[in-house]
Amino acid sequence: MIVNKANISAFFVNLKTTFNGALKGAPTQWQKIAMKIPSTGQSNDYGWLSSFPQMRKWIGDKVVKSLAAFKYSVENDDWEATIEVDRNHLEDDMTGIYAIQAKSAGESAAQLPDEIVSGLVNDSFTSLCYDGQYFFDTDHPVGAGVFSNKGTKKLSVASLDAAMASFGAARTQMGKVKDDDGRSLNVTPNILLVPVALQDVARALVTVESFKNGEANIYKGTAEVVVDPRLTSDTAWFLLDTTKAITPFFYQERKAPHLVEQTDMNADDVFNRKKFKYGAEARAAGGYGLWQLAYGSTGTEA
Repeated sequence: MIVNKANISAFFVNLKTTFNGALKGAPTQWQKIAMKIPSTGQSNDYGWLSSFPQMRKWIGDKVVKSLAAFKYSVENDDWEATIEVDRNHLEDDMTGIYAIQAKSAGESAAQLPDEIVSGLVNDSFTSLCYDGQYFFDTDHPVGAGVFSNKGTKKLSVASLDAAMASFGAARTQMGKVKDDDGRSLNVTPNILLVPVALQDVARALVTVESFKNGEANIYKGTAEVVVDPRLTSDTAWFLLDTTKAITPFFYQERKAPHLVEQTDMNADDVFNRKKFKYGAEARAAGGYGLWQLAYGSTGTEA
């Protein structure tokens, strides 16, 4: 290839086409447990999560639901993946390797939300949410008391009793959660999120007709199993309600992943090192939504 402005431009147009195709076609699953919230600045404030405006019988003056004094903001991070293109490779028509790299970069960019959301789940027992407590904790403030959305039981299908003590207890606890006025939030868990190590147990729990001892499986069909290979604990499992307007986790997007390139033949890197550059850039972050819609167990106790 003759390395001139026209050929360089055509080369990078092909790379962008490959990148965008992979960006559009790469499989993702973060949408099953999180929502996307647009961002228009350096950060977003989520103090409003503390407010649950529910319909009530209108007698006398309206009751205005004011925001509690919680502070929770999420600042956007910069993300990138950059690749150098050697001018000699262009001259020698060794361009195929860069098409493969562009495809890989596109797939990685598409799965950035998965990486962010999975990171939230991995850190959920030790990271704070809007009420100042860990997202999964035993003492979230509710009204004049506290509420727990954290357990320690191992997910089990050994028997009906074992399933009730783990999965069943989580469903019951989530169903009990109320707002500050003591009214039910009507939480109905629908997603069982597990690591690869628990995928067989989780799928058996919601699909088999009966347990090994012949007892009927009352939990068949009660949740969709989502297996996340990015989860780092082999024992922790999570029950989520993603049917509401707000979800337990969110992906905050300031600037969607896109391809950028440095193609100026007179640039210092090209002149001094014979290197062009291209890569993906994005601005995004993730955060915790409503802890009331999630239950997490460390899975450390039988």
